[in-house]
Amino acid sequence: MKTLNSAAILGGGSLGTAMARLLSAKLESITVVSIEPACVDDINRNHRNSKYLPEVELPAHVRATTDHREVLSAPLVIFAVPTSAVRSEAGKLKAIGLPDDTPLLSCSKGIERESGERMSRILAEVFPRNPVGILSGPNHAEEIARDRVTCAVVASRDPQLAIALQDLFTLPHFRVYTSDDVAGIELGGAVKNVYAIAAGMAHGLGLGDNAVAALVTRALAEMTRLGVALGGRKETFSGLSGVGDLIVTCFSEHSRNHRVGLALGQGKSLDEAVNSLGMVAEGVPNTLSIHDAARKADVRTPILDAVYSVLYQNQPAAAAMRELLDRDPRPENS
Repeated sequence: MKTLNSAAILGGGSLGTAMARLLSAKLESITVVSIEPACVDDINRNHRNSKYLPEVELPAHVRATTDHREVLSAPLVIFAVPTSAVRSEAGKLKAIGLPDDTPLLSCSKGIERESGERMSRILAEVFPRNPVGILSGPNHAEEIARDRVTCAVVASRDPQLAIALQDLFTLPHFRVYTSDDVAGIELGGAVKNVYAIAAGMAHGLGLGDNAVAALVTRALAEMTRLGVALGGRKETFSGLSGVGDLIVTCFSEHSRNHRVGLALGQGKSLDEAVNSLGMVAEGVPNTLSIHDAARKADVRTPILDAVYSVLYQNQPAAAAMRELLDRDPRPENS
């Protein structure tokens, strides 16, 4: 295992910037790789990323670049890009010869649309010899960057890497746990985005706290059922990457997916809801890939199906919520 005294972060958005700010307390140097020259210039000149986290100041040993070749000597590469970009970013690193002993850490939460693959599977496919880890949990970038108290979980099949990453990320305000259930940790982080859209729709429709609490509770049961069918362990969905991430994403003002659902519940179109963000809401494309995975696994997912119908079948949010309530009664634990 390489000594983790520096890192390269792929992605100059809010998550990548927050990771740079967090790790600056532990690392001697951090290189942020962004496709946006304006963000690169802002970070290097002003020590800020004004587009994504304008109130957060970055230390001088955090620098940015558009050149992937500058990460080749980094002892750790962190993926903080949208899930749709993970494969292409990995391909760029492969093409320029990333060493096969460099650990890779994914902070990207989702499932690839075309293949239905989790992020760790994509990285393992491109880099079969590199150790791979996953960081997940209730981790909004806006709060991480401001040193707000946060817990996370690192998952890896390589116990040495899991412990090394736990040590790297652990700070007085950032507590990290470990897990070897890579599938469960990734699935929890991906699937909860869909249910955050549902919670946002319920809020937008004015259904009330009772209804939203019930929806989120049933979403946890549905997420667990689907996650186990896709290879995760049941107990994982009671942890930080399951119920923890579900709660924060369904209720936080920082949740992009909740904001999309809120706009849909208020009668806006999907294009209007997404365009108003100015950033990626992973739950929108992930609804397609997760819905496909649920159908292939033959898992009952009424809430997921309702969100899918609103996003991709032009079903009004109010009608989708009514259909959920009109379903036949059943025992709670079935």
